[in-house]
Amino acid sequence: MYIDFFGLNDYPFRITPDTDYLYMSPAHSRAKAYMEYAIFNREGFVVITGEIGSGKTTLIKKLLSELDENILVAKIFQTQLNEVELLQAILVEFGLNPFSAKKVELLNMLNQFLVNSYLDGKQVLLIIDDAQNLRKRVLEEITMLSSVETQKEKILHVILVGQPELNHKLEHPDMEQLLQRVSLRYHVRALTLEETKEYIVHRLNVAGIQKELFSDLIFPGIYEYTGGIPRLINTLCDTALTCAFADNHTKVDNEEFESSIKELQWKKYSESHKDSSNESSFHDEYYFDQDNLYEGLSNEGDSKESLSNNAYSPIASRALVEISKQLKRIADHLDKNKE
Repeated sequence: MYIDFFGLNDYPFRITPDTDYLYMSPAHSRAKAYMEYAIFNREGFVVITGEIGSGKTTLIKKLLSELDENILVAKIFQTQLNEVELLQAILVEFGLNPFSAKKVELLNMLNQFLVNSYLDGKQVLLIIDDAQNLRKRVLEEITMLSSVETQKEKILHVILVGQPELNHKLEHPDMEQLLQRVSLRYHVRALTLEETKEYIVHRLNVAGIQKELFSDLIFPGIYEYTGGIPRLINTLCDTALTCAFADNHTKVDNEEFESSIKELQWKKYSESHKDSSNESSFHDEYYFDQDNLYEGLSNEGDSKESLSNNAYSPIASRALVEISKQLKRIADHLDKNKE
């Protein structure tokens, strides 16, 4: 609609996961590096989390586009499945026909596939997006699948990608077996104000335009209403360009920005996501780099902001599990006293 008017080659702010437009912020670069590390170092489990619209699916697509042909990948994007349906979905991704088989046969089929692939020099990778929707029993099934290994390395490598709710599931006491298999956990944070500006300019450049279409004065407002979430930035910027086009303005200024906010009927991000912001601050306290664990704990000058960019330590995870167990015992004891 407005492509010719602004001299663009493409719509720069589509919300579909297009890897051509992927902006690699420091957080996105680190998440991708951890996934690559898990694959090439044959780690068992990696967990990547992020808010809705933070670019996790686009990262997965980018990763898959760069993998070696010797890596066999099963990509699961539909996670409202039971254990049997998950096994069937995985086997279909690997090119097998599992629909007439029972669960025991499915497990045998998958195990045989994993062993044969290993003997053929192939590496097998399972990526599950929207993993926060997986049921507890399905997560347990994935834990069992990952136990197929040689004396030195895992045969099946698993990357779970999901929203912050995935962390809650993994921290449940019943998930300790899976949690102990997780080698890396990382949360993809939202973009900063400066990164939000760079993100917008980057997408405009990819779409074929170098001149400024957005006034510098409105970037703080864009950040305030989107919280630095890429999908929300896309929606707001696309609406703002549409408003500018309708008003026959060649640049988005404060007037078009205000019009787009009214069109979308948005509140400021901090107002509409109060609960999630409190929740994320809780998790940020437990993010740190395993390599610098002891150094970081002894350095009182470390800030929460620097911690939030690092890997989620399994040590902290197990501590949380133990705390949950103790709280449950206390609650059970109180209930007995009431009775």
